[in-house]
Amino acid sequence: MPEKKKIGFIGIGMMGLPMAHNLIKAGYDLSIYNRTPEKASSLIDLGVEAKNKPLDVAESGGIVMSCVSDDRALTIVAGENGELAERLGTGGIHISMSTILPKTSARLAGQQSRFGGYYVAAPVMGRPDSVLAKKQSYFMAGDESAKKRARPLLEAIGMKIFDFGSAPENANVAKLAANFLIASAIEAMAEAFTFVSKNHGDANKLLEAVGETLFACPIYQNYGRQILDKNYTEPLFQLPLGLKDIRLIAETATESNTPMRFARVLQDRFSAAVAHGLSSYDWTGIAAEVEAEAGL
Repeated sequence: MPEKKKIGFIGIGMMGLPMAHNLIKAGYDLSIYNRTPEKASSLIDLGVEAKNKPLDVAESGGIVMSCVSDDRALTIVAGENGELAERLGTGGIHISMSTILPKTSARLAGQQSRFGGYYVAAPVMGRPDSVLAKKQSYFMAGDESAKKRARPLLEAIGMKIFDFGSAPENANVAKLAANFLIASAIEAMAEAFTFVSKNHGDANKLLEAVGETLFACPIYQNYGRQILDKNYTEPLFQLPLGLKDIRLIAETATESNTPMRFARVLQDRFSAAVAHGLSSYDWTGIAAEVEAEAGL
């Protein structure tokens, strides 16, 4: 049975909101914080307690889950000097589901340890629609006893957990690598479909052929259809967030002396798309940049 004590939840955005709703459905009692309170209105209507400060969702020895947009946002809610870790205290656990730099994860884990608590990295792998349907997965890493307490919460709202060991930063490395693979597939499909269209072929037929044979998986089937339908304007993952993740990959690769030439290609592609005013698009919208470059 899951722990029934109150769970703190920070970050009620496109990903956090459906997770919070599913935690409530699973029987958890939530205390929430969001920088923009009105985004949490559907939870407040259910009787969820909203706090004015992120630290106020934490109870001594309890659990706080966070899902925020980037390293800076997570640093703010955690506190520059480990204020969230201090509030959680001995035995407290911070489960971070954000896509951030591995070194940020390691630093926050150090803060948590200094106050006798634990930091579990559990970046979420999925989009808001899959999160709502509880079809997302989590890449989890951290102290074994802390993971044992964190696992029931993640199992209650997701489909599968992949354990990457005891060092929290390893989960973030894996998440960045996975996002690199997805972005690479989006770029590859955008170029392939543009190539076919530019040469008077049928890109829809190409997707049907490869989506049922060579690449019979959701990434190619779903993102491929989104690209061909030009369904960019109702983003499930905004293009600037894709650029943010590619920059995190490039930074981590540079610091670890890992040559990743295609990461630089992707960074240039996403940067160009933002520069050309596509910031409101889904990250599959880089296909519009590819087509424009080809004169379509």
